Amino acid sequence: MAITNYSELKTSIANFLARDDLTTQIPDFISLAESRMSREMNARSQEKRATATLTSGDAYVSLPTDLRSIRLVKLNTSPKEVLEYYTPTKLDELYATNAQGKPRAYTIIGGEVKFAPEPDSAYTAEIVYMEGIPDLSDSNTTNEILTRHPDAYLYGALASASVYLMDDQKTTVYEQLFTRAIDEVKREEERSKQAGSALQMKSDYGELT
Repeated sequence: MAITNYSELKTSIANFLARDDLTTQIPDFISLAESRMSREMNARSQEKRATATLTSGDAYVSLPTDLRSIRLVKLNTSPKEVLEYYTPTKLDELYATNAQGKPRAYTIIGGEVKFAPEPDSAYTAEIVYMEGIPDLSDSNTTNEILTRHPDAYLYGALASASVYLMDDQKTTVYEQLFTRAIDEVKREEERSKQAGSALQMKSDYGELT
């Protein structure tokens, strides 16, 4: 059976489990798999960008609500300038005065980005970030991860289901299959990023969740 949408995924999970009494629980198994994939995957479909207007005298802007991790932050000036990330403590050490100027660095504090030095005029900042996987539901029946990697969805949900059913043997099997699927997705993404160009080292700001 092909797995192309939410309904087919739920049916496939029920078929693998050979159970018809878990209709209420199956959406939870899918949600748990999505939570894990959101933490572990870095698929291109999860990469997004957002812009924010910095105002003079205000060092803070809110992060996108769907943000999981940051790729980079830059100012859309001419030329564009990529800002350096520092921990909150280090940023305060480097920019201890209250002097204003063109932001050169940033940090993350709660749900906000803090820029330093404090902006001396209006700037447009662009945030390139990774979002979590859009949750499947009866109204959102598919997403790119399900379309490209239905096995990851299936095995992740089955692993959660096996834990719920306290079936240690099947939990081990499905955990291994799920881990392998995630690893294969990561390798595929890395190959696609490296295709046609020399390998470059890079550093991303870490997970926020």
